Amino acid sequence: QVQLAESGGGLVQAWGSLRLSCAASGRPLSGHTIGWFRQAPGKEREFVACGRWIGGNTLYADSVKGRFTISRDNAKNTVYLQMNSLKPEDTAVYYCEATNRLYSPVTADYDYWGQGTQVTVSS
Repeated sequence: QVQLAESGGGLVQAWGSLRLSCAASGRPLSGHTIGWFRQAPGKEREFVACGRWIGGNTLYADSVKGRFTISRDNAKNTVYLQMNSLKPEDTAVYYCEATNRLYSPVTADYDYWGQGTQVTVSS
């Protein structure tokens, strides 16, 4: 079992930055793909970014490419999502999820997820 806990959300003005953290416990994240997803009110959960723990390859949604960066800290068993140049349309609850599969932008392919952290971007 992997337990995930997101943090770092908050209220920020447009063009500002936030860094989200996803701390894992239960077992090391090596061998897993970690994905970030988000869900705005009344909308489906959508893919944001994912990265394979080993190898470091990443995949981003077109809407965040060039603005968001996924990274990890092996010693802390933590994954980060650095979000720059934030836009009001980035407002959502952000979730980190983990899977043994190789890169997937589909939330149904993930086996573990956290409670989410709210990101609100004001215009």
